[in-house]
Amino acid sequence: MTELLFIRHGPTEWNEAGRIQGRSDIPLSNSGRDEVRSWTLSPSFQSWACFCSPLSRARETAALLGFETPQIVDDLQEMDWGECEGHTLNTLRAIDPEAFRRNEDRGLDFRPAGGESPREVKVRLAQWVASLEEEALPAVIVCHKGVLRAALSLATDGDMFDDPADKLREPCAHLYTIQGDSLLVKQLNILLKPSKIKP
Repeated sequence: MTELLFIRHGPTEWNEAGRIQGRSDIPLSNSGRDEVRSWTLSPSFQSWACFCSPLSRARETAALLGFETPQIVDDLQEMDWGECEGHTLNTLRAIDPEAFRRNEDRGLDFRPAGGESPREVKVRLAQWVASLEEEALPAVIVCHKGVLRAALSLATDGDMFDDPADKLREPCAHLYTIQGDSLLVKQLNILLKPSKIKP
């Protein structure tokens, strides 16, 4: 099976405050650990290999999901937000609204000062996917929002000028099959805990 199941790390204090984390190594908050403990992976996924970002919030999430010794992969790190890390989007927009809007309008080529673009995240993810050996698959990938967005863009050829047709929801996992150095969507938004939404 050439399948990858992508899961975003649990919440941190910076997530809860709306602050951009990027490469800042922020651990899960206490409530974030409780949140991940409430998640359930189906038994079929629990038997898979696990690859993980080196950042502590991802490694903690992997451990809480039962993957005690995931393989750490630098290419699964969050997008580098450079000088913007620690800010909220609202504070960044307030500094120079027009400049920030023009940057956001660049889609995949949006680039925070001193950071990297979503296109660069997409390229490094594609290169890593292409390097995977069959014996390492199928696998669970514990990573970050920027990597989830890159995976969806890779699978749909999305340019990030507009919101994707399929919104990536939380707390959910996203299943893809590998096709060369690209991905194909198999199932998005696999719930990790029972939905509170009544039918």
